[in-house]
Amino acid sequence: MSKRGGADAQALALAKGKKIRAAEDVLRKVVALATQLKNSKEVEKTLTELNLPYNCREVIDKDEQAVITAIETAMYDVAASIMEGEGFAFDVPSRAKGNQMYVPELDRIVLRESTSKRPFANTATCRKATVTARILGLVHELVGKRIHVTKRDLFYTDVKLFEDQTQSDAVLDDLACMLGCTRSSLHVVASEKGVVVGRLQFREDGDFIDCTRMGVGGKAIPPNIDKVTDITSDAAFILLVEKDAAFMRLAEDRFYNTYPCIILTAKGQPDVATRLFLKKLKSTLKIPVLALVDSDPYGLKILSVYMKGSMNMSYDSSNLTTPDIKWLGVRPSDLDRFDIPQQCRLPMTEEDIKTGRRLLEEDFIKANPEWVKELELMLSSRVKAEIQALSSFGFQYLSQVYLPLKLQEGDWI
Repeated sequence: MSKRGGADAQALALAKGKKIRAAEDVLRKVVALATQLKNSKEVEKTLTELNLPYNCREVIDKDEQAVITAIETAMYDVAASIMEGEGFAFDVPSRAKGNQMYVPELDRIVLRESTSKRPFANTATCRKATVTARILGLVHELVGKRIHVTKRDLFYTDVKLFEDQTQSDAVLDDLACMLGCTRSSLHVVASEKGVVVGRLQFREDGDFIDCTRMGVGGKAIPPNIDKVTDITSDAAFILLVEKDAAFMRLAEDRFYNTYPCIILTAKGQPDVATRLFLKKLKSTLKIPVLALVDSDPYGLKILSVYMKGSMNMSYDSSNLTTPDIKWLGVRPSDLDRFDIPQQCRLPMTEEDIKTGRRLLEEDFIKANPEWVKELELMLSSRVKAEIQALSSFGFQYLSQVYLPLKLQEGDWI
């Protein structure tokens, strides 16, 4: 037997010593959490109900005609400004960091109302005003023809003007905010990134999709979530995985057959489509979402984007956030509890430590004492670990020992 095979056998033998019970018993606490969710009558609060001392800007899904009307109204306003002698300028909502804030009552980040002029007759903003007008025209064409393109396609329509895709992407977000609609309403989507596998069936633009039959690679999450309908599932929970490698391991082991679940990943930093898809699953199925991320500050940042929203898209946080995700692992306290070998514990860099300290100052972290405790443990030990550190006990330790134990004990925060 090879050394690797011997390690796998040793890990599986260890599972017996840990007293992992049958799947029904393992999921007892998960099922109780799901029942609690389904019986909950708590209604998600909205900004208008809070009567905050300041105004905030949020966007909604709009149909094609509403988007076309909003674009044409914006251009009429520009024409009126020119005729009144005030010049060619756009009134663009400011998405500066100072206008982005966490609202505890909503448990997510929002964008405070503030606008700034983007005049053409100014050397500092003339190019950006031109890019804004150009993208408005392109979006008007897309919506009018009812076709969708990727952000990359949009960039290549005028490479010399846009220069870099980050610039056209940023203006696209500005326009969604300015027009009061979600970015998907503009018919510009990101390339497929996230994948899903497991106990889930749905229709995508009329085609039936069964995610138990998608192999190890899973089903790509559609960039246009509006085309996803008729969602059904017998899963007990959704397992949100940070990394593609862990996703592949769980998919290949058919983890969802033993423990009925839906497994999805955005392969790192979450994209808009994956965040929208997760929100839609949680709202439709009303089952818990348990997260498996690296034990480092960036794993926690990724988790916070799913839960609280991102600064960049704070204007659309109501549509993109999934509150009450449970942090299952890998947590700093797991490193000693599961005897993760020292060679698998990586020293934190100075940048890691700075990121961790900044997270400790965030209001949404302070609101969860258990998160604070884990983050403080990470910073005091100055070590981090990836999900793959569990493979030191055998390739199937994640699916056959670690996750079943965590689920059995209800060990999430």
